[in-house]
Order: sequence, then structure tokens, then C-alpha cells
Amino acid sequence: MNYLANFLTSLSLICGFFSIIFSLESHFTFASWAIILSVFFDGLDGQIARHNPIPSEFGKQLDSLVDVVSFGIAPSLLGYIFIYRHFYLWAALVLFIYLVCSVTRLAQYNITPKEKLANYFYGLPTTVSGGILASFILIYRKKEAVMLPHYVPIVFLFIVLFLAFLMVSRIKYLNLDGLKQVLGRNTKLVVLFLIIVLILAGFLQKAGITLLTFFLIYLFFSPFVVKD
Repeated sequence: MNYLANFLTSLSLICGFFSIIFSLESHFTFASWAIILSVFFDGLDGQIARHNPIPSEFGKQLDSLVDVVSFGIAPSLLGYIFIYRHFYLWAALVLFIYLVCSVTRLAQYNITPKEKLANYFYGLPTTVSGGILASFILIYRKKEAVMLPHYVPIVFLFIVLFLAFLMVSRIKYLNLDGLKQVLGRNTKLVVLFLIIVLILAGFLQKAGITLLTFFLIYLFFSPFVVKD
């Protein structure tokens, strides 16, 4: 079981690595989807790890290190290259703050006793913050010749700072086990509904806004339904 979880964690790392490569090559759509796919693999390996009767300390550390790459470095680099393209001091500083907060959040998670995290996390998960940034880029992805709206660089920086604050906050966010408890018997129906909506959004070229909506629903409503 540990081997399977570690394998899925490695797939998440591969996605994060290729997202960085795609960003450097200006393939921003592929870079964004690589991060979204990494979110999927991270969720799978987390579920397998939680149901393992013998927890793996190696797997826990590996997962956090991979998350730094896939949800810290990869989305930061993607946003910086796609939106700013050339050196911009304020963007570099804000994205560095985001990276520091994501690393801090993961380090804090690693030292928190597991029994305190049965159904929730403290602070916004890095998977969600990385997914939000990737989804934002998917909405505005354009060819290089097309200029982005003038408000996008500023809005992006505010989003990054907001996510950085949430990651190191003490706000409680549901983990996958907590979401299952909240949804109860409707869990499979909800998952099926989300998949269908996402497929339709892909055909309508609205995947970015759809994914961002999913992530934002979790971000704003999850803290209100957490049960200790």
C-alpha cells in the first residue's frame, strides 16, 4: 500500500516538473493542466496513505517535498512567466512570499499530530492554492501576441497574497475524509456531477472558470462546515 501511495506521489512530482518545463517553453495551457493533474494524483495518494494501517514517515516527507515543487514552485513560475514575462520586482517578491508560505504550511502539517487532523487541515492546502493559480491562468491563456487586460497583473498579485495568508492561517479546511462525511451518501453522485460538468466545460472551452469555481467553493465554504 505504501508503494502505491509513493508511486502516485511520484506521478504528482512528474506533473509538477513538466509544468515547469512547459512554462519555460511558453506552453501555458499544458503547464496549467499539469498542475491540475498533479492535484488529482496528490488526492489519490493522500487517500491511500490515510487508509494504510502502517503510516509511512518516508511517504509523508516525500509528499510534502513533492507538494513544494508541484504547488509551490510550479504555479509561481507559471504565473510569473505567463503574466509578467520580464523581470518585475513586486511580482517576484509576492510570489516568493507565496512560496515561503507554502513551504511553511507543509512543514507545519508534518509536525502536527495525525489525530488532530482526522477530518480537516489547519490552513488552506497547497493543492488548492496551486490549483487556483493554475485555473486562473487557464482562464486568461492567450497567444503571445495578445495582450492581457491591464487589471490581470494586479489582480493576480492580490490573489497570490490572499492564498499565501490562508495557507499559514489557523483556519480549518476539510480534507477528503471530512468532505466525504459532509456529503455522506451523496459523495459518488457529487463526484460524478463534477466530472460531467468539467467534461462539458472542456468542450465549451470554459474549463478554467469551471475549475476555479470548484476551488473557490471549497475555499470559502469549507471552513463553515468543519466538524471537530
